[in-house]
Amino acid sequence: MSTALAEKSTVPPAHVPSNAVPAPTTGRSAGAGSAKSKAVLVGFDLGTNKSCLLAGTAGTADITVSKVVPSVVGYVKDDIVDGIVAGNRTILFGEDALTNLLHVRLVAPLEQGVIAHPDAARDFLRHIRTLADPSGQAEIRAVVGIPANAGEPAREDIRRCAFGIFDRILLIPEPFLAALGYRDDARVGQPGYIDPVVNSLFVDIGGGTSDLCLVQGYFPTREDQISIPFAGDAVDEILHGELNRTYPNNGLSRLKVREIKEAHGYVGPSRRPLEVKVIIGGKARTLELGDVLAQAGNALIDRIYPALTTLIQRASSDSVLTLLQNIIVTGGGSQIRGIDTLLQKRLADDGFEAPKVRLAGHDYKRYVALGALQAARAARENQWQVLLG
Repeated sequence: MSTALAEKSTVPPAHVPSNAVPAPTTGRSAGAGSAKSKAVLVGFDLGTNKSCLLAGTAGTADITVSKVVPSVVGYVKDDIVDGIVAGNRTILFGEDALTNLLHVRLVAPLEQGVIAHPDAARDFLRHIRTLADPSGQAEIRAVVGIPANAGEPAREDIRRCAFGIFDRILLIPEPFLAALGYRDDARVGQPGYIDPVVNSLFVDIGGGTSDLCLVQGYFPTREDQISIPFAGDAVDEILHGELNRTYPNNGLSRLKVREIKEAHGYVGPSRRPLEVKVIIGGKARTLELGDVLAQAGNALIDRIYPALTTLIQRASSDSVLTLLQNIIVTGGGSQIRGIDTLLQKRLADDGFEAPKVRLAGHDYKRYVALGALQAARAARENQWQVLLG
């Protein structure tokens, strides 16, 4: 596979950065003709546990497709009786795969934010393309979020998996896209509103990685970003291990443990009593989980906080006071109770001047994809990377 890539140039900060894609390789020009009838722009957050797709026809401001899809592929087992799976399908995706858990071999295409199972990743991307363009006739131009400081091997894995599925692609760090998506254009310029694209620090806690990024009106450099391979999945693993130690032979699956974390997870001092009802061996049982949930959640804080202070200290003296007022936690990890309060308290206790940490809010699942779609709409022809054979 060969690629044609964007030329570097100066662009406004809210648009696509000129260095959003890696250095050029050989290939035809991005302006090569296409026989396809129309172009569909896709903003895509390819997540370890959940992915978000937003799509709209090029040249319009409409969002015609908005989907959050669990990042799983289910391959139907060979010995399943006809009619058990609707339509006798052999591959299921997202919620369909999880609903048919007993009848499929479940594969998560990503681990720790990067592609771990390329065949499953290609199948998943084909499904995403079908959602974006059911007709199969459009040219698909996709901006895809990647972990902060993702290396060239991780980028190339995405390009290889997208080859023949997406027609053109741009890869941009997820925290930068989250800032674009979180930005409230209607409030830009209003007194008291701090534009997150101009000066903010984003903490994006996903399933596989926690990505922190200084966003200050230009495309972030490597020094502006830190990616930690410790996030929601690692919290699940700690919680699962502690449950097995405290309640041996409980039989709880990793998916069930994740459900417990999402419903009851928190950080800070232990909140005993915290009793959770579960089904073990077909019987209802109440487990005391105050301590184990605190241990798992606080392990995430212990990983994130040093990276947070490192980036704050890298900010210029002219920008740091405003930056401290605009620290935003997003991603699935932002739903862990108390995470904003505890991070803010630790910063204040360590002497940082009047820090303010807030959550991105209920729409956190869409911000990366929304920023990606905005970037797709702003991209110039010579910035798109063309995937060729």
